[in-house]
Amino acid sequence: MSLELYACLHAREFPLQSLLRLRPDLRGNPVAVLHGRAPLETVCCTNRAAIEAGAECGITRLEAEGIRGLRLLPRSIESEAAARDVFLECAANFSPRIEVASADTHYACVLDISGTERLFGSPATLAQRMRDALAAAGFRASVAVSANFHTSLLKAAASVGISVVPEGHEAVALANLPLDLLRLPEKEAETLAIWGIRSLGELAVLPEAEFIARLGQDGKRWRDMAWGALPHLFEPVEPEFSLQEFYEFESAIEQIDSVLFVASRMIDSLVARAAGRALSLALLTIVMRLEGGQSHQLTLRPALPSVDRKFLLKLLQIELAAHPPQSAIVALTIVAEAGQTNTVQLGLFMPQLPEPSRLDVTLARLKALVGDDRVGSPVLEDTHCPDAFRMEAFAVGMPGSSIADRKPRMALRRLRPPHPVKVFCANQKPVAFHDGQQSYSIAVAYGPWRASGCWWAAGDWDRDEWDVLIAQEQSVHLLVNDHKQNRWYLEAVYD
Repeated sequence: MSLELYACLHAREFPLQSLLRLRPDLRGNPVAVLHGRAPLETVCCTNRAAIEAGAECGITRLEAEGIRGLRLLPRSIESEAAARDVFLECAANFSPRIEVASADTHYACVLDISGTERLFGSPATLAQRMRDALAAAGFRASVAVSANFHTSLLKAAASVGISVVPEGHEAVALANLPLDLLRLPEKEAETLAIWGIRSLGELAVLPEAEFIARLGQDGKRWRDMAWGALPHLFEPVEPEFSLQEFYEFESAIEQIDSVLFVASRMIDSLVARAAGRALSLALLTIVMRLEGGQSHQLTLRPALPSVDRKFLLKLLQIELAAHPPQSAIVALTIVAEAGQTNTVQLGLFMPQLPEPSRLDVTLARLKALVGDDRVGSPVLEDTHCPDAFRMEAFAVGMPGSSIADRKPRMALRRLRPPHPVKVFCANQKPVAFHDGQQSYSIAVAYGPWRASGCWWAAGDWDRDEWDVLIAQEQSVHLLVNDHKQNRWYLEAVYD
């Protein structure tokens, strides 16, 4: 067996496939893709149903609109870019050495699969597994395996399904293929047409010396390619792993159900791609391009990374209901960040944690009811301002370490909210206060402890604190004089 072995994955009508990948409901209908500026668009891609209906590449938009039942979709460069990333990710599951060889509306990549027999079996078995993986991702592709790089590329472009070319039979496998596959320059193509050369087999049997004398070194390269003997310096690419999906709607969408229908397919693709690398989705950023050039962005951050499609879609539905876009949606982009789900072994007597999916849905519904800034985990601010805190997104973490038992000496029981009181002072010290129902005399007052800050912001504070001993109850209370509001409060009681 040769040390070299290549597998070419070839997807025809790639602009159309990149659109139908997220719209499986349209695959059985006649669909064509328009390319160019309005009103001079022309059809660049069609599926088989569209050809049977009378459509063909090159016809104008006006002619295509006259075909009954034909669905016209605008070409989307962003959708093609996202689809290429998915295509390369599927190919990278079988070999890390990949070279891209695309042309026009076709997309092809060649994999170096030498030495993979023990991992994936025979070349025919490997080709079938690659084709099934692409079909699961929404692509229809032909696969050709050969010991020659160019032979696999030409055979995949001309055939449908799976082709395995045995070593030494390259010329026979390429003999009946049309000469157009070589994409010759116009002048040389006319010369060969005058000579009556129509296939690669007819080109291969031409006398080598005379043919090179007339067409030069390019002629030698074309002839060697037709023989299946042209050497190639493999130039692999390194596809970057990025979880991103894009879809551009045919017309502006206002119904949320239509958006969720497309988003569900996009989330399915992202989950499958992440699961293929033993990862989960930790963060989803949804960007909606609206009419007028504006954009609307949503962020989904589950408490734990998840690969539950229904759960993620439910989060998106709740978030859209709470923060709907202000105008119709033109395009939808979903970018995900991958994470790993850590399995925590709880102790026998530790409380069971809530199920992450139910917890996230509950939090999302609470945010929709009371607001995003009122749901989460409180975190103390690094400031001297009393009771200063902020809300952060809730996250399930590891159980904290236990604190050693210590006998408390005193506890401060805060009143939420603080009670406004009327304070009587003598010699700038409180001597009594009235809480609206009862009056209390102060035996001893300690203070004041002054605190102020954030004078440069709207949330500044300026207050004096007094620890006072109530004569009737022999208990210590905390009184606060808020200079900003010019009011006194009973804020806490020492137990």
